[in-house]
Amino acid sequence: MAVNEKWKAAAHRAAAQAKKTALAAAREADRLMRVARQRVKSSGAEARVKRALQKAGRVLKAAGSAALRAGIAAAREGSKTSAKSRRARRRP
Repeated sequence: MAVNEKWKAAAHRAAAQAKKTALAAAREADRLMRVARQRVKSSGAEARVKRALQKAGRVLKAAGSAALRAGIAAAREGSKTSAKSRRARRRP
């Protein structure tokens, strides 16, 4: 039972870290969007807006990728500990 709890705790920590990363990425994307809007109003430079939006997209993509990697790492960690416990249970 303790192994299962460790896996759940590891998954929870990974999910919390992924959430923090995603929120930080969203804040950065919002900041970039505000800058982009201001630049459009002031100079009308569409190329700069496009670059800023592309950067926001890359930030969000990286955050999603980080969340996925954190989940995979938590699952691997959980499977390692559960395999050890299965072997321990088989031995009399």
